[in-house]
Amino acid sequence: MKMKMTTITTATLVTLALAGCTAEPVSGDRKPAAAKQQGAATAYPFTLRNCGTDVTYKAPPQKAVTLNQSAAEILIHLGVGDRIAGSGYEIEKTPDAIAEQYKKIPLLSAPGQEIKNEKLLEAQPDFVYGSFAGMFTAEQSGDRKQLHDLGVPTYLTEFDCSFHESVAGANFDMLYEEYRRLGKIMNVPAAGEKLAAEQQAVVRKALRAVKKRDTPLKVMWFYSTYEGTPWAAGPGGLPQHISQLVGAENIFADAKTKWAEVSWDEVAARNPDVIILADLTRGEPNDTAEEKIALLKKDPLTSKLAAVKGDRFISVPGSHMDPGYGSASVVPTLVDGLNRLG
Repeated sequence: MKMKMTTITTATLVTLALAGCTAEPVSGDRKPAAAKQQGAATAYPFTLRNCGTDVTYKAPPQKAVTLNQSAAEILIHLGVGDRIAGSGYEIEKTPDAIAEQYKKIPLLSAPGQEIKNEKLLEAQPDFVYGSFAGMFTAEQSGDRKQLHDLGVPTYLTEFDCSFHESVAGANFDMLYEEYRRLGKIMNVPAAGEKLAAEQQAVVRKALRAVKKRDTPLKVMWFYSTYEGTPWAAGPGGLPQHISQLVGAENIFADAKTKWAEVSWDEVAARNPDVIILADLTRGEPNDTAEEKIALLKKDPLTSKLAAVKGDRFISVPGSHMDPGYGSASVVPTLVDGLNRLG
């Protein structure tokens, strides 16, 4: 039997956010730099400093490998999906808008698994892009220096230069800049600027609808469990930034890492008003939003929380809690959900 759940989904709300309104934007994000050249081709070679490493790109990549699904989706949205020679770490159903393009990409690992170095090298990439530092290791896809020594340039998101560590000042500006950098690397700089502007518009329009409150709602970003232990968003990541943008209080903003191992006792003690659920379909225990709700209602401590008894849940695709194309759509989802539940 399906439980009654107040769940706000993402796709519909992105459409609403883009519908437009006349109020002035309310956002902590800066406007895209107007001085940037919109259509000029990239001049090669050029060097970028990325996560403390100088990386030189000698030519437009033609055989890129993306280490995770959300990285592949970003390149597809930049219009260069046909230049992806392989991808991995697939954890969710591909959005319908890009499903046809995505299914043409060879998968170099099983669903929910990282690409191993040998498999990556078989694809003979000329560029490797990933969203998690833990994938750029000798045990997984190969460390960055190893790949650079082989003449394969890389790009690692600045949100995760060190695995799971909090990033000071993490915000949407960093994501927009990532789009611009990838546009330059792939020789489609105008596409990078366009994607950044589109996503900024989603965020700004959603923030116009934020309901003002005297006391911020307390939220928990519940990602998943590992061996029964809950993991939640801490500081230094987009969930914390989004919480601040919408005027909510992340109950684990004082954690030591951006994704923290917490406890059910801590969750109960901090008593969130609303629980934001990562809806994952990779097949791990308690990954789906429905499984998380069942777990929260069954646990002796959390089952007594008002948020759980009142079905005060907001569900978003799990990958959208990490930096990627879907991250901007979390803002309208969250704004609408909090307005309804608060």
